[in-house]
Amino acid sequence: MNKLIKKLDNIKKGEFMNKISTELKQGIKLHCIKTDLYKTDISCIIITTPLKRETVTKNALIPFMLRRGTKKLPTQYLINKEMENMYGASFNCGIDKMGDNVILKFYIESINNEYSLNNENILKSNIENLLDIVFDPVQNDKLLNRDFLEIEKENLKKVIESKIDSKDSYAFEACISAMYGENGFGLYKYGYIEDVDKITIEEISEYYNWLIQNAKIDIFISGHIDEKEMENLLVRNENIKKLRPRVENYILNNESTEIKQKVEKPQEVVEKLDVTQGKLVLGLDICSNFENFQGIAVVYNAILGDGANSMMFQNVREKAGLAYSAKSVLVKQKLNIFIRCGIQIENYEKTLEIIKLQLENIKNGNFSDEDMYNAKMYLISGIKNVEEEQDTEIVYYIGQEISKTNISLEEYIEKIQKVTRKEVIDFASSVNLNTIYFLRN
Repeated sequence: MNKLIKKLDNIKKGEFMNKISTELKQGIKLHCIKTDLYKTDISCIIITTPLKRETVTKNALIPFMLRRGTKKLPTQYLINKEMENMYGASFNCGIDKMGDNVILKFYIESINNEYSLNNENILKSNIENLLDIVFDPVQNDKLLNRDFLEIEKENLKKVIESKIDSKDSYAFEACISAMYGENGFGLYKYGYIEDVDKITIEEISEYYNWLIQNAKIDIFISGHIDEKEMENLLVRNENIKKLRPRVENYILNNESTEIKQKVEKPQEVVEKLDVTQGKLVLGLDICSNFENFQGIAVVYNAILGDGANSMMFQNVREKAGLAYSAKSVLVKQKLNIFIRCGIQIENYEKTLEIIKLQLENIKNGNFSDEDMYNAKMYLISGIKNVEEEQDTEIVYYIGQEISKTNISLEEYIEKIQKVTRKEVIDFASSVNLNTIYFLRN
């Protein structure tokens, strides 16, 4: 362990990027991530709203409708042409699920102003374009474009129908759905096929206008930037001016807000499809809180199943040869760990038995100091790599903002450093099996 301490001591204060957050209006924040590590700037708008059965499909449609045109650039062709004029800037959008919320995300990546040929303010233009895409779309009498809706309905149907194509992802979502039902985290982020055709242009337009005036909005700008300049640019923008202050209308999920009750007997769900490989997913609840939850949880998960040195990989996949893939995923916002395995269907009972043995081994302290060392070094290496990828760093801070943990990368490493063997064992005793899901033929 001394080797670990020496390596960790080499991490210097101030090594990571500098994030400065400013509230533009109540419920609308600007987050400037100042760095000169890249030749690019990224502007990102995040809209966060609760996952609800009645709105989840509408949320999935909105980003893809908005990308098709603004009042200034009323077609997708013109938006793409504008990106080309900005030295090949790239625009994209999508949705993601984070705890009991869905986030609508829009972002533009472009070269830094200092690399322009004619001293253009590329960043300013792209921020303004992004704000137009999200807040000033093509509308007629407050209605979004009807043709855009019909096109994106057909596209969304294909996305929802293709969910079954990736059996690994399908099984993971099915396990979550079995645990949470059609509530919050249990909902599929792209919505439901039976709802798509029911959505009218009047209904989605009304919802869009409600969303931008009520949802939590975060604007992230990363690059070689001046935060005061960015703040001035945004407060003067007409799109920001027309947004009203709001109470942050979303569901806060973190280790302090989530409470899990121990399940005495886990539910078992078996689903049969035309598959050649079984998909086994175990949903685990974390039933206690800990002072250093974030640090302990990730170290425990790394020992269990995150990485090539983990128990799942070494004992289930390599030594026992029972799984093609074996890993565990921590969902901190919901205090869950999901164990995911691809197995031969006839190995179901054997695999389940050996997975349960790994859980008991950690609970009984049957892991080595080397396991602790490998887990910490694996995690710290991953955190340090975050600063190597600009978009990954933004994603990290989005998660921190939505969960209201707001831990810097440097602080995160310090939390991992402090985790003790006893804390991992105590944590293991709070981990309880909730659901066993098996997809087979």
